[in-house]
Amino acid sequence: MIQTNYNPDVLSCLANLSNDEVFTPPNLVNDILDLLPAELWSNPNAKFLDPVSKSGVFLREMAKRLMKGLETQIPDKQERINHIFSQQLYGIAITDLTSLLSRRSVYCSKTANGKYSICETFTDEQGNIRYKRMKHTWQNGKCTYCGANQESYDRDDALETYAYNFIHTDKPEKIFNMKFDVIVGNPPYQLNVGIESKAFAISIYDKFVMQAIKLNPRYLAMIIPARWYAGGRGLDEFRKEMLNDRRIKTLVDYTDSIVCFPGVEIKGGVCYFLWDREYNGDCTIISHRKENLLPTVKRPLLEKGMDTFVRYNEAISILNKVIKLKEKPFSDLVSVQTPFGFISSFKNFKSQSFAGAVKLYAQNKIGYVKREQIEKGQELIDKHKIYISKSYNAGENFPHQIINKPFKGERNSCCTQTYIAIGPFKSEIETENAITYMATKFFRFIVMLKKISQDAMRGVYSIVPIQDFSEPWTDEKLYKKYGLTEDEIAFIESMIRPMDLSQNSEADE
Repeated sequence: MIQTNYNPDVLSCLANLSNDEVFTPPNLVNDILDLLPAELWSNPNAKFLDPVSKSGVFLREMAKRLMKGLETQIPDKQERINHIFSQQLYGIAITDLTSLLSRRSVYCSKTANGKYSICETFTDEQGNIRYKRMKHTWQNGKCTYCGANQESYDRDDALETYAYNFIHTDKPEKIFNMKFDVIVGNPPYQLNVGIESKAFAISIYDKFVMQAIKLNPRYLAMIIPARWYAGGRGLDEFRKEMLNDRRIKTLVDYTDSIVCFPGVEIKGGVCYFLWDREYNGDCTIISHRKENLLPTVKRPLLEKGMDTFVRYNEAISILNKVIKLKEKPFSDLVSVQTPFGFISSFKNFKSQSFAGAVKLYAQNKIGYVKREQIEKGQELIDKHKIYISKSYNAGENFPHQIINKPFKGERNSCCTQTYIAIGPFKSEIETENAITYMATKFFRFIVMLKKISQDAMRGVYSIVPIQDFSEPWTDEKLYKKYGLTEDEIAFIESMIRPMDLSQNSEADE
């Protein structure tokens, strides 16, 4: 049977500009707004700001709530519309195009004072949804506000500069010259800085969050990528600020971004949060794993002994048992990125061995280099060691492998940046025993607690304990050593799949 009366919300049908500038579906917007106190919608003096307006959906959905909440106080519909749009709702568009789209969604006219605008009191075209073309502030080839690369973004006036209004100022309060009770939005996630490769990008959403906190609203709610929990280039200070901020009252976590943004994959998932200026306490964690809503837990964002956020509530008891023994971290054995000075694209090696050659493991290849070509890591060349990919896309389809398969790095060998090196070990036996340990579900589960994206460098191993490698390790031995319960073991087993080391492990999956 053909449905003839289907009338979809146009803002739920928009195609995203990119994975960095993602339009927010109306149902998700309302989930975020539900975190705010209900009494706000009946307060005629409350002021709301979306500092990153793309489609205008946040402002539109807030307007709907205010229209209902203020009905008894301002009975006349047109008077109520005029009051809400001119005195309560404010937006800062991220581009000229999105300013027009936002006004069309909110005022029903791309110009606030146009013939078809539902608000009668605006005297200018922008109304309360502002856009001002900004320029980056260049210093040593980079923008001092956002880190954009001058070569890529010092553009002709006809091109978009991506110098977002809200974060390219030291005084965001001057944009509207007022204090806001509520700030909500979905900021741009990253910015291509045009360095090294087209894929090189820096996170930018953190700058929007910190700028909003600087305005000191009563409430702040934003949806952002979840990679800040444990990783992300340049996010160390942001992570520290967020995890130590006890004003974050609620955190809603999605391991799979597609649940929130259909068709959009954001590595590591997404989250949204409620920051409450007057709150000081533990955070309510609401976890969504795929389509499943898990039991809500109230706990600190920063667990004892951690410098990252543990997104899995079920893992806390396991982590505490591991940390309690105060063993040395496995990261002490893990090299820095580019352990021998060869970047991943290094090609200056021979395909055949020669007198005095050092074996080189490159991406899906084995070659040979002169010892004098090796710029660093010389102390590891003639030692027993392990190699493992520095990146591995774990995905969210649990149970998962989490890291790529480690393999033995014999003496007189080195590797490119494709791999990191682990060691040195005293003997070949110890090396093999360390590999069996890395293959255990226990080892990879602890890694998972810090591995939020495909990167699997030194930091993700920092809470994994070192074992005595004079003996091989199994999950059974490890579960017994750390006194794990049946429920804790079952959780690990549900999250991590077995690793078969008998198959070729010298190439990425």
